Amino acid sequence: MDWTPVTLTGRHVRLEPLSPAHEGGLLEIGLEPDIWKWTASQVADAAGMANYIAAALREQEAGESIPFAVIDLAGGKVAGCSRYMSIARAHRRLEIGSTWYGLPWQRTAVNTESKYLLLRHAFEALGCLRVEFKTDVLNERSRKAIARLGAKEEGIFRKHMITASGRVRDSVWFSITDEDWPAVKARLQEMLANR
Repeated sequence: MDWTPVTLTGRHVRLEPLSPAHEGGLLEIGLEPDIWKWTASQVADAAGMANYIAAALREQEAGESIPFAVIDLAGGKVAGCSRYMSIARAHRRLEIGSTWYGLPWQRTAVNTESKYLLLRHAFEALGCLRVEFKTDVLNERSRKAIARLGAKEEGIFRKHMITASGRVRDSVWFSITDEDWPAVKARLQEMLANR
């Protein structure tokens, strides 16, 4: 398994390794408070975005995550971010998370194709046995979106984390396994073909 950061390209999006060069594009779309409503971290200004990117790159350097900038191919603009995180190489497991998109790209093919590309790479190139997702138990929209991908809800981790606002968050865990992947892959391909 080669865990080197890669570029993943589809019809709608290109996921490329996150770098400080993406900061300007992320700033243009990433300061809307609604984007950060359910996240553990908050980004409210240029310094916050610089810190967000720097923290992601430190995690990458430590082998804990692989962050991506999501580029909308139609307009060539940065549409958001996602990452492989909670990487457990010995157990062939990772999480897809820290995903957010600017408001114009929410509820579009951008998310579906981004997840498809990340899942395909995880299962077919990295040899993962399991890919996890988690979200705030109160975030109904995210829960529905993860389930729509074909992920199985596994349960709720109570008092899982403290959000930036100080609220204690329960998190819902979902997963897709290598055995699930062929059916999930076909489902996502069909969804993308209908877009």
